[in-house]
Amino acid sequence: MAIITGASSGIGRQFAIDLDRDSRLDEIWLCARREDRLRELAESLSKPARILPGDITDKKWREQLLDEIKAERAQIHTLINSAGFGKFEAFCDLDCNERMVEVNCQALTAVTSLCLPYMKAGGRIINMASVAGFMPQYKGAVYAASKAYVISFSRALYQELKDRDITVTAVCPNPMKTEFFEVSGIEIDANPIKKIGIEDVEKVAAKALKRSDKGKDMSVCSLTAKTLRVISRILPHRLVLWFERKSGF
Repeated sequence: MAIITGASSGIGRQFAIDLDRDSRLDEIWLCARREDRLRELAESLSKPARILPGDITDKKWREQLLDEIKAERAQIHTLINSAGFGKFEAFCDLDCNERMVEVNCQALTAVTSLCLPYMKAGGRIINMASVAGFMPQYKGAVYAASKAYVISFSRALYQELKDRDITVTAVCPNPMKTEFFEVSGIEIDANPIKKIGIEDVEKVAAKALKRSDKGKDMSVCSLTAKTLRVISRILPHRLVLWFERKSGF
């Protein structure tokens, strides 16, 4: 079976649609806050789907998830941690910095820890990171740092789980055409530079699943994202941050 967090919209929803065609899975568990969205998605899938509405940062919700796993004696083949959000403004002007860390880092870690004892050889974990995790971001300090955590956590866990034959893949896309923008406060139309490299959710999800099947520890889909990854290795971060500040990127 598969467990997907953040399944009510965006790439989490797309992962559910794609996994519905995976013959290795007999059931998909959908997790997110919006019950109506989850129910609608579950009804559209051909595989049996269970909805677990709630906030992944809520310890009681995670205990409920664990109880369900134990009750069903579930064997988890695929865990996809796609719940997350970002807000972009000066650090001192944001009131959700701790919430970002809680959702993007702490909850992801907790759900992974909870599910791992019920994963067998051949299983896989897919964690949603971002190209933002490759380098610091001006007016995106906490978001970029949270995604750097996801990348580092995923790559280290990949090595730790090799002996168990469980793979871990960090997915690092550019911004995608999802509801992410509505929450983030990014005004794409206000700056043409921000339109560069906007990615398609279907392509990102398909590439991530393919890379995961190949046992890779990272998935970077578009040419723009790959270029940014190279830049992050070559240019000093001070220069990158200067460019971001001057260009309004």
